Amino acid sequence: MRIGVQTGGIEERFGFDQTIAMIHEAGFDAIDLNLDHLLSYADIKNHVNSGFFDLSDAEMKAKLAPWKASIEKHGIDVYQAHSPFPCYIGDAATDAYTLHALKKTIMLCGYFGCKNLIVHPAFKPYDEKLDPEEEWRINKEMYMALLPELRQYGVTACLENMFGVHRGKVMSAVCSDPHEAVRYIDELNAIAGEKLFGFCFDIGHATLVGNDPLDVMRILGNRICAFHIHDNDGRSDEHLMPYMGIANWDRFCQGVHEIGYNGVLSLETFNAINIFPQELSMEALRMESAIARQLSEKIQSFQ
Repeated sequence: MRIGVQTGGIEERFGFDQTIAMIHEAGFDAIDLNLDHLLSYADIKNHVNSGFFDLSDAEMKAKLAPWKASIEKHGIDVYQAHSPFPCYIGDAATDAYTLHALKKTIMLCGYFGCKNLIVHPAFKPYDEKLDPEEEWRINKEMYMALLPELRQYGVTACLENMFGVHRGKVMSAVCSDPHEAVRYIDELNAIAGEKLFGFCFDIGHATLVGNDPLDVMRILGNRICAFHIHDNDGRSDEHLMPYMGIANWDRFCQGVHEIGYNGVLSLETFNAINIFPQELSMEALRMESAIARQLSEKIQSFQ
């Protein structure tokens, strides 16, 4: 199986071109492109427009042309990408601009040849938790607004299992229940009349809310188009390498085998880079690659 890693966490230290060179040298086949950095979490929460998504399509592509050149130079596949997050905060003007950014992010996926875009479902913090049907209505409207772009650029919008925190305790959030995730995906695809929506299974988030990865994958099945693979201590979203936390990797590998997944095993392990001094970044990246290959071999062992 092919293996991948996100660009975020490395890019901030070394710049984009060197990041791609390092990812290639470490033995990865693909990347999860952090397009969300073009409109950050802090920008959205603080109602700040980065300015990037005010540019024309041609101007956006021109600014990112060096990224594309670096990716092509090193023969790396852009298997999946992050879109701006959060997608919804309950402020009409900010949410409208974020939706505009999501549409343009889909266009950029077309530019990079990326077929899977993680578009986190809309939800509010636990203390402001939405009624489930109101939450579904907001998500349905958001995802349906993306249909023209998804069709035009041949991109699958991947929902993700989310979590919240209340007084220091991790709580489940939208699509953390795999049955709810199935409902979302199937109803969205039924409305679309074609398969334009899938799922990115985040094993770190599942670990936080106590969901067994094998059980989740058996329910979601081939709706899973992408992964966010990382580990934690069960209390905070640490984004560590597999085996550095409490996730059950045997159950994960069995699940990947059972659903017949043949995409990229993509690590979302930026903190596993950041906890080491910068001069050890390459060694840490090589370790991540070795772990991803080991997981791939373990999946194959279930044959």
